[in-house]
Amino acid sequence: MRKKFFILLFLAVLWYPLSAQDKDQVQWLTWEQLSDSLTVHPKPVLLFFHTDWCAYCRKMQNVVFTDSAVIRKLDADYYALRFDAESVDTVCFDHQILTNAVSKKRTGHYHQITKLLAAREGKFTFPTTIVLRKDFTVRSRHFHYLDRRKLLKALQ
Repeated sequence: MRKKFFILLFLAVLWYPLSAQDKDQVQWLTWEQLSDSLTVHPKPVLLFFHTDWCAYCRKMQNVVFTDSAVIRKLDADYYALRFDAESVDTVCFDHQILTNAVSKKRTGHYHQITKLLAAREGKFTFPTTIVLRKDFTVRSRHFHYLDRRKLLKALQ
C-alpha cells in the first residue's frame, strides 16, 4: 500500500507542473499562426518584443504574463505573439519572408520584423508592447515595462 502511495505521489508531482504550465501561460502564437488566424478569424493582436538581456522583459514574462487576469483577457479577446527582437529565425508573415541580417544571434542586431514594428524614431527600447486592432493597425505602442494594471488598461 505504501509503495502505491509513493508511486501515485511521484506521478502527481510529475503531472502537476505540466498541467499548471498550460494554465499559467498566455497562449503565444508564432508569426505563421498569427497570419493564418487573422485570415480565418480577425481579432485584436498583442505583440510583445523582448530580448534575452532585458531584465524588464523577463519580469513581464514571469510576472505580468503569468497573471490570471492577463491570461484570461488575452486568451479571450486577443491573439498574442512574443518575439525575441534579436532572433535569427526566418519569419513568414502575410506572404513576406523576413530575416535578420546576421546569421548568428548577437546583441544589438535586430530582426527585420522588429525594425518594421518595434522601432521608435529609429531606436529600440525593450520591452516593446504593441496592441493592434483587428485590421492590424496600431491602437497603442508601449516602449517600457507594463505592470499588470497598465497592461490590462491597454487591453480595454
